[in-house]
Amino acid sequence: MSSIVIRNARLVNEGAVFDADMLVTHGRISKIAGSIDGISAAAEIDANGQWLVPGMIDDQVHFREPGAMHKGSIASESRAAVAGGITSFMDMPNTSPATLDLAALSNKKARAAASSVANYGFHFGVSKDNLDVVAALDPRQVAGVKVFMGASTGDMLVDDPKILEQLFATVPTILLAHCEHTPTILANEARYRQLFGDCIPAAMHPLIRDARACLRSSSLAVELAKKWGTRLHVLHLTTADELSLFTEGPVAGKLITAEVCVHHLLFDDRDYAGLGHLIKCNPAIKSTADRDALRKALLCDRIDVIGTDHAPHTLAEKQRDYALAPAGLPLVQHAMPALFELVEEGILPITQLVRKTSHAVADLFAISERGYLREGYWADLALVERLDQPRPVESEPILAHCQWTPFQNRSMRHRVVTTVVSGQLAWHDGQLNNQCQGLPLAFGNARQ
Repeated sequence: MSSIVIRNARLVNEGAVFDADMLVTHGRISKIAGSIDGISAAAEIDANGQWLVPGMIDDQVHFREPGAMHKGSIASESRAAVAGGITSFMDMPNTSPATLDLAALSNKKARAAASSVANYGFHFGVSKDNLDVVAALDPRQVAGVKVFMGASTGDMLVDDPKILEQLFATVPTILLAHCEHTPTILANEARYRQLFGDCIPAAMHPLIRDARACLRSSSLAVELAKKWGTRLHVLHLTTADELSLFTEGPVAGKLITAEVCVHHLLFDDRDYAGLGHLIKCNPAIKSTADRDALRKALLCDRIDVIGTDHAPHTLAEKQRDYALAPAGLPLVQHAMPALFELVEEGILPITQLVRKTSHAVADLFAISERGYLREGYWADLALVERLDQPRPVESEPILAHCQWTPFQNRSMRHRVVTTVVSGQLAWHDGQLNNQCQGLPLAFGNARQ
């Protein structure tokens, strides 16, 4: 790992914003100072006032490997991620085969070790048949355990009350939950199918996967977590109604935490008219009022972290009729620049953005020596430039394998100039470093 000096940066870290230089050696941040002189390095970068922030740690991605590599792979999607300032990711278990046993987990780790340019971790999956395997997991080997309490099919849909009780009582690590109530969704869908047949408009999606379905399921998850003392992390909140389930304050000491995703902060139900199934996702993007409530919940720490839920599909798949068009959208390359729009508009302070994308994620999953700009920590960081003029998203190549973005026809006022992963230049001035090798994340998130 070669040395890097970054000069004249505007650092954002632990609630402070200040001008400084940084020296990176042997993969780690070795010095942060007002000025670092008399040192030469293999790479010297004049930031010229650019923001220097910890790289985003994305707690929720679907990189599609193994089983659906026509949509994306660890290689392709990790490259899109570092181009967007994401230095670490945690991949979800609903691959093919699903990550329901230790052999599947080992296989995914080996694949990432061979091809990922970002740091990596993997969530373990739950089915009705693997509760004994889940209970015996070594928490250091997984990012967390993921349960689909709705919005999934086959082995990974877990909505039987007895199985859920056993899971919440015995899971040895943090439990991540996708919360939607399937019977409510199915009843809504039947109603709209009577009206529209197979051609249900995309704009009906938030009415089919409505706020009631989310609240009913997330309420159950919170109830079970309180009953059994489970460390619960509710993924991708979408409604104002659910926010009352969560408490304000920092991650430290919380039993129950919540995530919001980029698209639920930046889109609302008015966007279905122009984007259709390109923004179809589960749970659905909902009303402007819901979006605004989620934004406010970030400010008071009722919502703890921001993720992407990056889930690529081909354009051909997205152009199918409602019932066949898959849910999910590619986000990792444009997530950080898009979130900086909230900073630009005065909606979210940059210090709070950094907390929600880096600091709090590292704290929540007890990720060792990452998530902060601290001397001695691994050097995972991004330089973000504010542009003189907004730049159309389409002006730069899309690196996700699916080759499209929901941010089409939008312009952004920031771009990621440099991304450093474990002390290696992964992305710089529009160029990928394919020799960069992400490292496995070290977790200490055992149930207390």
